[in-house]
Amino acid sequence: MNLRLFLEILISVLVVASGVFSLIGSIGLARMPDFFSRLHGPGKASTLGILCALVAAALYFSSIGQVLYLRELLLAAFIAVTAPVSAYVLGRAALHRKLPGTQTGPDT
Repeated sequence: MNLRLFLEILISVLVVASGVFSLIGSIGLARMPDFFSRLHGPGKASTLGILCALVAAALYFSSIGQVLYLRELLLAAFIAVTAPVSAYVLGRAALHRKLPGTQTGPDT
């Protein structure tokens, strides 16, 4: 199999996976009943969708040019680090504000 064909297939699979994961995260955001469930959908699935899109972009632009594009991989690393942290901060704020569905201690 030709290397160019393999790269095109891999990039196509990553782009389709990106769309599927982003769609699943968006549906989870719209359909879940409470704050913490809504936080889980975009925090996991949409982040994975964005990471797939960025890896596909890095592979595509590296394959058509003579230079290795690492900008997209740096963005992917930044998103992979900051998305869980922001979800954690939002969850802690919801616990502090005592949103419905939050537990305040081991008895509740």
